[in-house]
Amino acid sequence: MLKTNNSRIFIVDNLSRQGSKKNFHLLKNKVVFFKYNIGFDKKKIEDLIKRIKPDHLFHLAGQVAMSNSLLDPYNDFITNSLGTLNILEAIRKYSKKTQLIYASSNKVYGDLKNLKYKKKKFRYEIIKKKDFSEETSLNFSTPYGCSKGSADQYVIDYSKIYNLNFTVFRHSTIYGPKQFFDYNQGWISWFCKQMVIQKKSKLINKFSISGDGKQVRDILHIDDVVQLYLRAIKYKNKLSGEVFNIGGGYPNSISVIELIKYLEKKLKFKSNYHHIKERRSDQKYFVCNIKKIKNAINWTPKISLYKGIDSVLKAC
Repeated sequence: MLKTNNSRIFIVDNLSRQGSKKNFHLLKNKVVFFKYNIGFDKKKIEDLIKRIKPDHLFHLAGQVAMSNSLLDPYNDFITNSLGTLNILEAIRKYSKKTQLIYASSNKVYGDLKNLKYKKKKFRYEIIKKKDFSEETSLNFSTPYGCSKGSADQYVIDYSKIYNLNFTVFRHSTIYGPKQFFDYNQGWISWFCKQMVIQKKSKLINKFSISGDGKQVRDILHIDDVVQLYLRAIKYKNKLSGEVFNIGGGYPNSISVIELIKYLEKKLKFKSNYHHIKERRSDQKYFVCNIKKIKNAINWTPKISLYKGIDSVLKAC
């Protein structure tokens, strides 16, 4: 059992996502594991929280791909919305001292199509703006945005109404080694892998880019995410009842095309890809303003943009 400062770590997962079983085998001798579905196993979740009364609960479970939510919105709702409510109710009933941090999404701000964009050679920029604060208006779109957004709001409301120590982190792109990605989710790792495969196959394996590839996100390395969550434990009372945008910030922003250009330079070859239709409700540009979390607990990303990408490339 993994012990840090005499603490025990419990993990709940239904192992449905691609790659989750690989992570389980890496951790199985270091944690206490329960194979539950947070959406369907309400009684099991309640019994577990009632029994262990966790000091801290990181709610990272969820259906994470916007494209998958369009294909199966019911499963998306059960997992993201109902599953979250099941966890909140269990804490409210049986473990009121538990600190909860919910991993929400920048998709709660919608597709942001009402903004004016400047189309540069390799990326989009927003006119008179470079990032988004927590004051950005909520505008749920797609089943994924609706399910994550409703859960996001339940967490904040429970914190206020029931006086519980709950916090929402609205994440932008998270990436890093051992991210078991697929075509629909984990784009940094996916493109790194496609480039490596393409170089080895001598350009036989052609890959696709949705839209024009100038879409921009701020990316955050998993090592920085881990440090954030550990710091959130230490300063939990400064975060209670609050929402924070969590990402790499403008210095760690990159477009799909910019990523491809960097990988071409790093791998020393010209890639072969084609463009397909843009994804429905995709944001052309999203970069987190992270001043609020910095001011609250003095956290900022330490892994630079290209150092982080290099770590993923090395693992491919």
